[in-house]
Amino acid sequence: MQKEVRLRWLFLANLLNNAGAAFMWPLTTIYMHNYLKQSLTFSGIVLFLMSLAMIAGNFLGGHLFDHWRPYWTAILGGSISTIMLATLIFWHSLWPYAIGLIIVGFGDGISMTVVNAYAATVTTRSNRYVFNMLYLALNVGVVIGTLLVGYLLELGINVVFMVTTVCYLGLMGITLTTFNVTPANRTTADGQKVTRKRDATPNNRRQLIWMICLMIFTIYLSYALWESILSVHMTNLGIPFRRYSEVWTINGLLIIVSQPIVTMFNERFKIGTQIGFGITLFALSFLGLVFARQYVDFIIIMVVLTIGEVIGLPIAPAWVDDMAADDQRGKYQGRYNMALSLGRAVGPLFGGMMVAQFSYAILFIVVTLLMLGSLTLVLWRARREHLLNG
Repeated sequence: MQKEVRLRWLFLANLLNNAGAAFMWPLTTIYMHNYLKQSLTFSGIVLFLMSLAMIAGNFLGGHLFDHWRPYWTAILGGSISTIMLATLIFWHSLWPYAIGLIIVGFGDGISMTVVNAYAATVTTRSNRYVFNMLYLALNVGVVIGTLLVGYLLELGINVVFMVTTVCYLGLMGITLTTFNVTPANRTTADGQKVTRKRDATPNNRRQLIWMICLMIFTIYLSYALWESILSVHMTNLGIPFRRYSEVWTINGLLIIVSQPIVTMFNERFKIGTQIGFGITLFALSFLGLVFARQYVDFIIIMVVLTIGEVIGLPIAPAWVDDMAADDQRGKYQGRYNMALSLGRAVGPLFGGMMVAQFSYAILFIVVTLLMLGSLTLVLWRARREHLLNG
């Protein structure tokens, strides 16, 4: 039986999953505030709960991938999201919408972790290349979703849910037809399930993985500020909201066209060195926000951030994969995605509290220090344990 899912199907599955998700995230605040007449605080709470549900899905997806059946775990995650979104086409008043979003977040958490865990089993390409392609798929999906949702909403909220459901049906079709494989180290020759032993990942590698997760938490906590606080900050400086939206378009397009840069780094540097350089650029871009006043300042900062992002972030899960025991890949990809989701959940709340108590400048300095501090901890430990290349 086939041992791995082909990369093209993982790419397409990740693209469809993230395109569907990208319809939902920017829609929530607008739909709840402008159409359902709810406060921004209420929509923020719903997004926070959606993120927490996604974290629970990340954990469950990783556990079931390792300890149950990967194929059925993938079907479970996709089915939860697809059925809930199909329901929202017809039933999208306040509470069905709010509860539905949380359930979709749970299903997406399972699906995203399972795709990463399947990607970790691909042997026909280097894991750096595989995770770079998944990251590219994610961002192509986000660009498609964020560009289309504004136009689709003008046609009616039910149209948005119809298109989103089509994306998830495509994901389910790929899952059903291509994900039924038997990853290596999962069954014996006669098809019997292998008896699982305790986690064979060495203790020093486990500790470094947790440090990487802490770093990813601080990175996505900071990144979430661009998705929430920065829109208010820029409009307070007299920059039109549409300009803020254009900054995200630049981000997405840069990620898509910058693959040659990523390939160059992949071939020439150790994985730890590449992550160190990329995350340093990413973090320092936030320090630039302290001094930004004009629209062109934010464009330059986003370009620097995006270059750092494409160099350092896509291969972070590949580094985790390098260090995890073969039968624990789902577990540690789940932990990685939990850290990412938790950062996204906490970021807007943390940013709001910091701005209320201090200022935007203090907020940007604090998150820069958090990212650089956690990166320093990771690189110090990796160098000490001779794990800069996994």
